[in-house]
Amino acid sequence: MSVAVLVLVLLAVGVAAAAAAVAAGRVGGGLGPATSTRPHRGLPDGPVLAADVDEVRFSVALRGYRMDEVDAVLDRLREEIRERDEELAAWRAAED
Repeated sequence: MSVAVLVLVLLAVGVAAAAAAVAAGRVGGGLGPATSTRPHRGLPDGPVLAADVDEVRFSVALRGYRMDEVDAVLDRLREEIRERDEELAAWRAAED
Protein backbone atom coordinates (compact mmCIF):
# COMPACT_ATOMS: atom_id res chain seq x y z
CA MET A 1 0.00 0.00 0.00
CA SER A 2 1.48 3.31 -1.00
CA VAL A 3 1.86 6.24 1.35
CA ALA A 4 -0.67 8.33 -0.62
CA VAL A 5 -3.38 5.68 -0.23
CA LEU A 6 -2.63 5.38 3.48
CA VAL A 7 -2.90 9.15 3.91
CA LEU A 8 -6.24 9.22 2.04
CA VAL A 9 -7.63 6.37 4.16
CA LEU A 10 -6.56 8.09 7.39
CA LEU A 11 -8.04 11.37 6.17
CA ALA A 12 -11.36 9.67 5.31
CA VAL A 13 -11.47 7.98 8.73
CA GLY A 14 -10.76 11.32 10.42
CA VAL A 15 -13.50 13.10 8.50
CA ALA A 16 -15.98 10.31 9.28
CA ALA A 17 -15.04 10.40 12.98
CA ALA A 18 -15.44 14.19 13.11
CA ALA A 19 -18.83 13.99 11.40
CA ALA A 20 -19.95 11.29 13.82
CA ALA A 21 -18.80 13.37 16.81
CA VAL A 22 -20.72 16.41 15.58
CA ALA A 23 -23.84 14.34 14.85
CA ALA A 24 -23.68 12.75 18.30
CA GLY A 25 -23.37 16.14 19.98
CA ARG A 26 -19.93 15.41 21.38
CA VAL A 27 -18.43 18.41 19.64
CA GLY A 28 -20.00 21.75 20.53
CA GLY A 29 -19.33 25.17 19.28
CA GLY A 30 -20.55 26.52 16.02
CA LEU A 31 -20.55 30.05 14.79
CA GLY A 32 -20.30 32.90 17.21
CA PRO A 33 -22.44 35.99 17.07
CA ALA A 34 -22.34 37.76 13.73
CA THR A 35 -20.06 40.76 13.57
CA SER A 36 -19.33 43.38 10.97
CA THR A 37 -16.57 45.80 10.21
CA ARG A 38 -19.14 48.25 8.88
CA PRO A 39 -21.10 50.21 11.48
CA HIS A 40 -24.83 49.69 11.66
CA ARG A 41 -26.75 52.83 10.76
CA GLY A 42 -30.23 52.73 12.29
CA LEU A 43 -32.85 55.38 12.77
CA PRO A 44 -31.89 58.64 14.48
CA ASP A 45 -33.40 59.74 17.77
CA GLY A 46 -36.54 61.81 17.55
CA PRO A 47 -39.27 61.81 14.93
CA VAL A 48 -38.57 59.62 11.91
CA LEU A 49 -38.70 61.20 8.46
CA ALA A 50 -38.89 59.40 5.13
CA ALA A 51 -35.30 60.42 4.39
CA ASP A 52 -34.19 58.75 7.65
CA VAL A 53 -35.60 55.44 6.45
CA ASP A 54 -33.69 55.85 3.18
CA GLU A 55 -30.44 56.16 5.17
CA VAL A 56 -30.90 52.96 7.22
CA ARG A 57 -28.19 50.37 6.60
CA PHE A 58 -27.92 46.90 8.12
CA SER A 59 -24.82 44.83 8.66
CA VAL A 60 -24.61 41.77 6.44
CA ALA A 61 -24.48 38.48 8.33
CA LEU A 62 -23.96 34.91 7.18
CA ARG A 63 -27.56 34.43 6.06
CA GLY A 64 -28.48 37.99 5.17
CA TYR A 65 -28.99 40.99 7.40
CA ARG A 66 -28.62 40.90 11.17
CA MET A 67 -32.10 40.16 12.50
CA ASP A 68 -31.58 42.14 15.70
CA GLU A 69 -30.79 45.31 13.74
CA VAL A 70 -33.76 44.84 11.38
CA ASP A 71 -36.09 44.08 14.30
CA ALA A 72 -34.96 47.23 16.15
CA VAL A 73 -35.65 49.44 13.14
CA LEU A 74 -39.04 47.84 12.48
CA ASP A 75 -40.02 48.16 16.15
CA ARG A 76 -39.08 51.82 16.09
CA LEU A 77 -40.99 52.46 12.86
CA ARG A 78 -44.04 50.66 14.22
CA GLU A 79 -44.01 52.85 17.33
CA GLU A 80 -43.55 56.06 15.32
CA ILE A 81 -46.43 55.13 12.98
CA ARG A 82 -48.67 54.20 15.93
CA GLU A 83 -47.99 57.55 17.62
CA ARG A 84 -48.70 59.47 14.41
CA ASP A 85 -51.91 57.49 13.83
CA GLU A 86 -53.09 58.36 17.35
CA GLU A 87 -52.20 62.02 16.85
CA LEU A 88 -53.98 62.13 13.49
CA ALA A 89 -57.06 60.43 14.99
CA ALA A 90 -57.11 63.02 17.80
CA TRP A 91 -56.93 65.91 15.30
CA ARG A 92 -59.72 64.40 13.23
CA ALA A 93 -61.86 63.92 16.34
CA ALA A 94 -61.27 67.54 17.35
CA GLU A 95 -62.44 68.75 13.92
CA ASP A 96 -65.75 66.86 14.22
